[in-house]
Amino acid sequence: MPFATIDSTRLFYRLEGDEKRPVLVLSHSIGADHSMWAPQASDLLPHFQLLRYDTRGHGASDVSPGEYSIERLGRDVLGLAEALGISQFAFCGLSLGGAIGQWLAAHAPDRVTSLVLANTSPQFGPRANWEDRIQKVRAGGMAAIADLAMGRFFSGETLAQRNPYAMSVRRVLLGTDPGGYAGCCAALRDTDHNRLLREIRVPTLVIAGDKDLSTPWAGHGEILAREISGARVVRLPAAHLSNLERPRSFTAALLDFLLPATQTYADPREAGSRVRRSVLGDAHVDQATAAANEFTREFQDLITRYAWGTIWTRPALDRRTRRLLVVAMMAAMGRWEEFKLHVRTGLLHELEPCDLKEVLLQAAIYAGVPAANTGFHLANDEIEKARAGH
Repeated sequence: MPFATIDSTRLFYRLEGDEKRPVLVLSHSIGADHSMWAPQASDLLPHFQLLRYDTRGHGASDVSPGEYSIERLGRDVLGLAEALGISQFAFCGLSLGGAIGQWLAAHAPDRVTSLVLANTSPQFGPRANWEDRIQKVRAGGMAAIADLAMGRFFSGETLAQRNPYAMSVRRVLLGTDPGGYAGCCAALRDTDHNRLLREIRVPTLVIAGDKDLSTPWAGHGEILAREISGARVVRLPAAHLSNLERPRSFTAALLDFLLPATQTYADPREAGSRVRRSVLGDAHVDQATAAANEFTREFQDLITRYAWGTIWTRPALDRRTRRLLVVAMMAAMGRWEEFKLHVRTGLLHELEPCDLKEVLLQAAIYAGVPAANTGFHLANDEIEKARAGH
């Protein structure tokens, strides 16, 4: 398992993705661990190296004795980055992770390229609340505060539905070492970043949950947004762990904020040409380009710029999903030439026969059995050709 020793404490981490991509560090809430970011990982990996880690006292990381400070937890991140040879990184922290992010952006601005502060605050409520929580976990273990924490992590609707993410978080919470949890409670108890916020100069996104009881917009997110120069804001209909209650919306907000700094195209036609070739293959694009004449050339340019350069480059849907949408729509509309093209090229890349089967069964219900019948026949031919290597 990957560990790095920082200040005599072993920290567990996961570094994933293409080493040529920029690094995005994801920092979890108190009482959680790095697995909290699982819903975001697959959509972020095409664009970033992801560094997820277990905060000191949580998950598989060591529990160092005594109380912790946000500065200590921030220096853990810097030490981990140094151990992994990471000079700069974007940082996304939720709750406790957001407090760590504020410290990092103010004290190590040369290391942090962009900052996302989710469901967090410059100051986390009365000290007495944290003292009470520390005493409870020391006396009765994590079970003593589990219901309280879960009622703040998630909305009542999410808990009533026994959302699988919520159930997983409860298991992680109950498995957290009480000493490590108490140490991080002390860090939040002592946090006061109100004078620090104006020192933050990196591009910042504040994400707030309209159902968040722990760090509501009033008195928490609003202060971050007001005091951090140029901060952008996204508000979600979610409780404290907004990345789990609204995972797609949370990820879309991250991508919309972070990608312009890492993935910009001066010319949509250039971007479209690259995407079109990667989706349909060089042979098809070369043939279409060669066949263009004075009458059709502007139409080819239109497709490249807008279909491929504007729509297919949008990050909120991954390429597999876009392929499946096209296959479904082509079947429903009876555009069989395009259908075969996207089935054939999809099988060479992200699609598998099981994907096509599900799309065509769905088409049978919503577009009619005849359309699905033709689709199954044509898709089966392309599957057999792929298996034969044609």
